[in-house]
This record gives sequence, C-alpha cells and structure tokens, in this order.
Amino acid sequence: MPRRGRVKEYILEEIRTKGAIHMTLLDPDRVDAERAAEVAREAARAGTSAIMIGGSIGVSEGMTDEVVLAVKKVTEIPVILFPGSPTALSRYADAVWFISVLNSQNPYFITGAQMQGAPIVKRYGLEVLSLGYIIVGWGGAVSIVSYTRPLPFAKPEIAAAYALAAEYMGFEFVYLEGGSGGKPVPPRVVQAVRRAVTIPIVVGGGVRKPSTAKALVEAGADIVVTGTITEEVSDVYSAIKGIVEGIREGAQARKERAPQG
Repeated sequence: MPRRGRVKEYILEEIRTKGAIHMTLLDPDRVDAERAAEVAREAARAGTSAIMIGGSIGVSEGMTDEVVLAVKKVTEIPVILFPGSPTALSRYADAVWFISVLNSQNPYFITGAQMQGAPIVKRYGLEVLSLGYIIVGWGGAVSIVSYTRPLPFAKPEIAAAYALAAEYMGFEFVYLEGGSGGKPVPPRVVQAVRRAVTIPIVVGGGVRKPSTAKALVEAGADIVVTGTITEEVSDVYSAIKGIVEGIREGAQARKERAPQG
C-alpha cells in the first residue's frame, strides 16, 4: 500500500507500467460491508488497481466508514472515496476524488458541495485527487441528482472542450461518466477528449464486457471503472479478470499504434 500522500503517484505509475488500469466501484447503498469486502478481495486478485467507494443516493458517512474499513481489512490496494455528497466522506480512506461536476446546471455541484466538503477532507487528512467530472449520454441517476444535462454522444467536441477546460483549470484527472445501467461512452467521444487533453482520462458507466473496455482504452482511456457488474454476477473474479484483460489488450494495441521515436 503506498504511503498516505502518494496515491496519485501510485496511480500514475500503474498507468505508466500497464498502459491503462481498472478500478472497481462499490456503492455503500447497494452492498453491505461483508459483501464489499468479498468483492474487493476478488477484484484485487483479478488485477484491479484500486477500490472506489461511493454512490449518488442514500449514502451516509457511517455507511461509508463501514465499507471502507471492511475493504481495507482484505486488500492493500488504495481505497479512494467517490462521494456523491459531503456527507459520504470517511476518515479511513486513502484518498478522495475531489469532484466538480463541470456540466451541472446547479452551482452547488460545481463549487458549493466542494466548499462544504473541503474542511472535512483537510481535517481527515485525506489525499486529494482533483477530478473534472463530465456527464455524457444517458447520465443515469447521477445526472438527475446533480442537475446535469448530459452531453450528447453525437457531439464529442463538446465533451472535449469541457475536458480541455478542466485541464486548464488545473484538474489532475478528467472523468467521462455515462451513467450506470446505460450505454457505455462511445470510443469516438474518448478519442476526441484524448486529442484535447494530456491529463489522465477516467471512463465509467455501462462497461460490462472486456471488448468494451478494450475499445475504450484503445481510444485513449487511462482508467476504466466498473461498478454495476459486480452486483450482477456471482463470479466477481472472472468478471473483473476479463475486464482487466480487455484493458491490457487495449493498452497494447494503443502502444503498437503510437508513433515510434
């Protein structure tokens, strides 16, 4: 497990070494501590690089604490908070995605919640990973909760412009969120964003097949996040292993296509 304050370096080194990586998302509203520990253990064994913990609806600090502590007992990979609100922070995590929903129509989700959460993050000593969050396509529950009008898949240049703005504003990572339960972000959208930015691109929402993960990484994704799939399958290890292998194949294909020298 990397020292506190080194999660970003760990993530970047994983990306440098592997070409692209996988993270597993656990929602405390959907899994209890016991199930979360079981999923995290199997996901880590299958090659996931970090466990993200958070959800859009109905997650309290107490629920988050229980899941974080349970996960940390069974794995040494980083536990990163993915909070839907300031009430879903936990002092026991290794880091927090400090999220600004860039295309929200409500300023609360761009800077207001962040203002409320910042003193808590500082008090808990959590490492901050600043994240420009862009909701595209269907968007799912998160787009409803965050008052966001998702960007259409048919207009990848808009997502690219938002991502570039995120980089210029100093965000360390940019996240393309398609929304759980919907269609995954199309590779052409990821490709447009990749051409626009130099910071790592995280993609999540609707990824259930290794072929999908492979295509996203080939298009330029650095981190692929899956969550719902672990709630739908009985064999978590095999499901995550397949996704991880797809990511590695995509990274290899991207490397082979890259200009030499």
